[in-house]
Amino acid sequence: MNRKNLNKVKTYTRKDIESKLDDKLIGKKLTQKLIVDSFIDSIRELLMEADPLVRIEIREFGVFEIKKTKPKPKARNMKTGEFIFVPGRRKIHFKPGKGLKDFLKKEVNSQ
Repeated sequence: MNRKNLNKVKTYTRKDIESKLDDKLIGKKLTQKLIVDSFIDSIRELLMEADPLVRIEIREFGVFEIKKTKPKPKARNMKTGEFIFVPGRRKIHFKPGKGLKDFLKKEVNSQ
C-alpha cells in the first residue's frame, strides 16, 4: 500500500486509544482487570468505527487495519457443486512492529 492510500484511511494512534481509555476510566477505581478490559474495549470500538476502513497504529507494537476483500463471483459450493456469488466484506489484519517481528523471526529452541 503506497503513501497516498494511507492518507485516505482514518488512522488512530496511541493518543486516540489513551483518550478512549480516559473517557471510560473517569471516576472509577482502577484495577488491572478494569484497565485491560477498557483497553480492549477501546480498541474494539475504534475498529468498529471503521467507515469503511481504519488503521490503529501502536508504535513499537504493530498496526491493526480493517481491509476490504474482493467479491468472488465464481465461488463453488463444495456440497452441491453449484457456483455462487460471495460478496466483498471487511477483514481485520495485524502487522507486527519491527521489534515484535524480529522476535518472531528468532529460531525456537525445542526442548
